[in-house]
Amino acid sequence: MQTDLNTSAFGKNDIRGIFPSQVNSELFFYVARGYAKWAFEQLKKAGKETKYTDLCFSVAMDARLHSPELKAAILDGLTSMGINVLDIGMVPTPLGYYSEFARLEDSILFGLKVNGALIITASHNPSEYNGLKMTFGGLSLNEAQIQEVKTYTLEAFESKESAGLRHIQHGILITESITENYIEKISNNFGRIGEGIKVVVDSANATGGVVAPKLYRELGCEVIELFSEPDGNFPNHHPNPSDEKTLDVLKKTVLESGADCGIAFDGDSDRIGVVTPDGKAISGDKLLLIYALDLIKELAPRGETLTVVSEVKCSQVLYDKINEAGGNAIMWKTGHGYIKSKMRETKALLAGEMSGHVFFKDRYYGFDDAVYAGCRLIEIIAKNKKNNPKFVLQDLLVPFEGTFLLNEGRLKCPNEIKKPVLDNLACYIDENPDMFGKKILDIITIDGLRIIFDDGFAIIRQSNTEPVFTLRFESKTSQEQCEHYRNVLVGKVEELKERHLVS
Repeated sequence: MQTDLNTSAFGKNDIRGIFPSQVNSELFFYVARGYAKWAFEQLKKAGKETKYTDLCFSVAMDARLHSPELKAAILDGLTSMGINVLDIGMVPTPLGYYSEFARLEDSILFGLKVNGALIITASHNPSEYNGLKMTFGGLSLNEAQIQEVKTYTLEAFESKESAGLRHIQHGILITESITENYIEKISNNFGRIGEGIKVVVDSANATGGVVAPKLYRELGCEVIELFSEPDGNFPNHHPNPSDEKTLDVLKKTVLESGADCGIAFDGDSDRIGVVTPDGKAISGDKLLLIYALDLIKELAPRGETLTVVSEVKCSQVLYDKINEAGGNAIMWKTGHGYIKSKMRETKALLAGEMSGHVFFKDRYYGFDDAVYAGCRLIEIIAKNKKNNPKFVLQDLLVPFEGTFLLNEGRLKCPNEIKKPVLDNLACYIDENPDMFGKKILDIITIDGLRIIFDDGFAIIRQSNTEPVFTLRFESKTSQEQCEHYRNVLVGKVEELKERHLVS
């Protein structure tokens, strides 16, 4: 008989782990019950008298092979509490978010309102991973709230009252696609802005192919599709546009077709990758600057200042150019939960991360939606081509000329020693401020260590989702200077790792 529940998959922004050792139907059954209890308590604290049978949560899943099994467990867990469920099937994660905002017929929901969403996905992780993203009241759960759900999950597991409830269905289960609703909503907002634009769309055999090609055609685009058919084996390439190797076919197709851009999605389509007409990938910070400068031009005539939130790994060019253009750029922690919270706090209309998460509160709902971000990019390209028929997307990257960057790097490190290694590194730098051969002007510690030099920076931080450190280096001096920063930092981290591993 099982005596404890493995909750190691609970993270800072979501639940994520390897199937079935860390993530399995047993865990998800009790997570569903724990989440339901947590949500009920939130309403109770807010003074809203309600019953479990008054609540409705949407459930979505990605294309991974074990997602249907995990979804069944979520449905069982929710309905066994008396919760009503809107099952929207296999769709991009953003459609799970959208389900809370979609105007659905009362005849579909029996007059109920969608109170939150449970989305089964492991995003860009390899195929052996799976996980769960949770929202409530139109907002993603933050780190503290996820820990509260974990507590309720363990209580549900340990409670004798929950024994034998798996097959007692109390809540109503509604199965309904909202894909057409989403496409109609977005296309109505943009109109035919894509006419004359050719775009290559790489869905990586994940969820993007369910929505994006059809939507972009509705906007008037000529669309060339790559790997649109969902397949949880990801047979063509890994669904992670942050890894430039996964963009090889997209780059080749953009070049051969003369497309205006290439758009790639990750496993659950909340992260976007973009390729320029000359076959080069645009990093997340460069893409965010394109969006920011375009939006600043729209807001400035109305006397409005654009606040943009981004993360510690992004180029200093991003922050400097936004501020120079009259915007307000805010640096914050990496992670979609942190970014969304900071957006709410600062009333930002735009945010983004290196990984390709882009959040639009302007004309949209504020969550990360790569399919929608693609629409905004198509709109920007169309506007510029109207003013200049010779325009190409790379024209908007001029601000980054003269700045040398290394692509985001990853350094493996077991989760249990990441924090002590980083703490030891901070102490070492404090005691050896000349270790890089350059004067250190500042160290930003809101998320890892962003070490500031007079010509650039080096950053190391703990990944929220994987046993790795993420690294980034920038210099206005030379590419060799970037590599020097990397070599010094990585060398010291490897030395500190070895000490912890042998101790």
